[in-house]
Amino acid sequence: MENFDAEQPMEDLQEQTPKKEPKNPLYDCYSLLHDLVYILAAITIVFVFFVRLVGVDGPSMMPTLQDGDRLLVVNSLLCGDYQVGDIVIARKETFDSKPIVKRVIATEGQTVDILYDGNGYGTVYVDGEPLDEPYILEPMVLPYYDRTSFP
Repeated sequence: MENFDAEQPMEDLQEQTPKKEPKNPLYDCYSLLHDLVYILAAITIVFVFFVRLVGVDGPSMMPTLQDGDRLLVVNSLLCGDYQVGDIVIARKETFDSKPIVKRVIATEGQTVDILYDGNGYGTVYVDGEPLDEPYILEPMVLPYYDRTSFP
């Protein structure tokens, strides 16, 4: 460190201090563009491999999800196995290329049965126990096209 001499003229001190060079505006633009490219690459990687944005279309999950809601869905590889009560997104060509949003009511190895009473109303049973579904809005009615056999 240099010694400061009170007798030293002010001009000499100004010569010793480093001068700041003016910033180039093109460098600032380049730096901003560089940062934006990295940010967009990171966002793309997150949305391709880790999470997806899916819209809800239809009233089948009401009151839990409303028509038009948007869901941020975590990749199934990160979540592990599905549990009863989880909300899942399924996509298949026979679904008209639109994903469907449904709730898991049973997992591998469990038996699902739907029994209809004389009035056409049904109750879902999982492993012989009636499924408690406080989230449904209306009772399940025997469909007119009933092509599915249970269990």
